[in-house]
Amino acid sequence: MPRAIALVLPILALLLAATTAQAQGKLSIDIFGPGQTKTNLMVAQPLPATNGQPLPRMAADMQAQIRDNLRFLPFLRQVASTEVIGGDRVEAPKAPGIDFKRFQLSRVDLLTTSAWTPGADGKASVAFRVYETFTGTMLFGQEYADIKPVHMPDIADSFCSRLMEVLTGRVGFFQSRLAFVRKDQSGKEIWVAGPTGYNARKITSLGGVNTSPAWSLDGKRLLFTHVAKTQHMLGMADMDTGKVQTVDLPGSSVISPTYMPDGRLAVTLDIEGQPNIYLLGRDWKPTGTPLAKSWSIDVSPSFDRAGRKMAFVSGRLGNPHIFVLDIPTGKVQRVTYEGKYNTNPTMSPDGNFVAFSRDTDAGHRIFVIDLRTGLERQVTFGPGFDEEPSFGPEGYFIAFSSSRSGIYKLYLTTRHGDEPVMLQTGSGEARAPSWTRGPN
Repeated sequence: MPRAIALVLPILALLLAATTAQAQGKLSIDIFGPGQTKTNLMVAQPLPATNGQPLPRMAADMQAQIRDNLRFLPFLRQVASTEVIGGDRVEAPKAPGIDFKRFQLSRVDLLTTSAWTPGADGKASVAFRVYETFTGTMLFGQEYADIKPVHMPDIADSFCSRLMEVLTGRVGFFQSRLAFVRKDQSGKEIWVAGPTGYNARKITSLGGVNTSPAWSLDGKRLLFTHVAKTQHMLGMADMDTGKVQTVDLPGSSVISPTYMPDGRLAVTLDIEGQPNIYLLGRDWKPTGTPLAKSWSIDVSPSFDRAGRKMAFVSGRLGNPHIFVLDIPTGKVQRVTYEGKYNTNPTMSPDGNFVAFSRDTDAGHRIFVIDLRTGLERQVTFGPGFDEEPSFGPEGYFIAFSSSRSGIYKLYLTTRHGDEPVMLQTGSGEARAPSWTRGPN
């Protein structure tokens, strides 16, 4: 089902600075630079658009929703009201009525305001504005009309996506959806949620074990493995219609199915006795020569957005290691040399990085390798086991499953190893995260 989206009225475009000095001073954040300094941001208390108007009940809830979203952005630090001279209430929702000096003195870099107008039938409209406090320049504004409480998560995502785009030039995370596996009384089923894990809903009710969800590039279909009592099957969910189907495939195992960017299906099958990676035709039968084949296991294909590279796991050298196939040339390159158990590769959309799980002396940890330099970086450090990484649509965030809280839950970090934040997937075990990864 499509996400409920309130009417979006972009009334205030990103403003160009009026002078050269202002243009040179415009705030820009490089999210792909490791060890960067955090930008201080304050989300001010909501105000009525017109003095004397009542604030809608949802205004405070929206402020809380946005603040919760922003805690997932490691390059921003939210400033508490106690840190600011005069607190977090502004004199007016827009300049020139705002006293920026007190925010400057309190070292606030960015100020977010909201102005609310009540409407009929419990609806309301809101105008957000984001200012640089040093210059008083408005970075952008966004208005949303005819809001109902049910729209708030989507509106918070929309606003935060615009904020991330203005500050970093990147979009994708707050516009994505998250699929994952949750254990319940009937077995393990596939669930889908918002990007930070909210509003999770169950997609499959097949019983048994349903695992390894993988999105099509357009986010309209979801592949997974269905393990019944007597056989493995390929599962597919249509996100527009809600229809879920299973398909018998050759062999006895169906492992880590995934979509190529052009819509073709890749999956590991054991047709010849050992697991190899095949492409499937429209008749669900393997086509041509396997993409990856050896005497040992070849599993877990993951593609870049262009469909030119495939990361996968192979035991062809004795232990599971990560390899990358250059699809146009057929050349296979080994990319991990450390450790004896490297699994769960995920290719960044731009094809420059692979994140994977390695079994270390301290347990399973997430690593990222730069394919351009061959350099590795450990990005998680436990406790517990950290497994099943999944690159976000912008190639910056990495979701992964971890037992650090006692049971497996989903967490968010970055390819630079920022402090993980737990995603809000509700109670119970959650594993195998997968994000929609459409073009930015």
